[in-house]
Amino acid sequence: MPSRRGIATVEFALITPLFLLLLAGVLDYTQLMRAAIAVADAARAGAQYGSLSIANASNLAGMQTAAANAAPDINGLQTSAAKVCKCSDGTTVNCTGGTCSTGPVRTYVQVAAWVSFTPIFSYSQVPFGGSVLSTASMRAQ
Repeated sequence: MPSRRGIATVEFALITPLFLLLLAGVLDYTQLMRAAIAVADAARAGAQYGSLSIANASNLAGMQTAAANAAPDINGLQTSAAKVCKCSDGTTVNCTGGTCSTGPVRTYVQVAAWVSFTPIFSYSQVPFGGSVLSTASMRAQ
């Protein structure tokens, strides 16, 4: 008759790989969620900088810098910024000299931030890899 200690060792040997696989998945998911939150915060920070004034709305480099500074610990973060003018009905017009029949021309800023994400562990049955992207749009004051 096998000893109780021998049975516990076999059970531990069978459960340990499953537990480690589950732990690896949790770590990868946590890293992905951390990156997603940081990228969303970066896009929002860049748009917030651009929305502070009409002058800031034209400062695309300043918006991109504000976005990058909001997530300094995310390696490979890339950003883009744009100034867009729209009418109250949603149609886009030229920012220099455009007019709206439905009211004043409103200035908006749009900031996008993205980073490539590669998982720490490779799962042959569930391939994953790609980019985490977030965009933010705010009206300039």
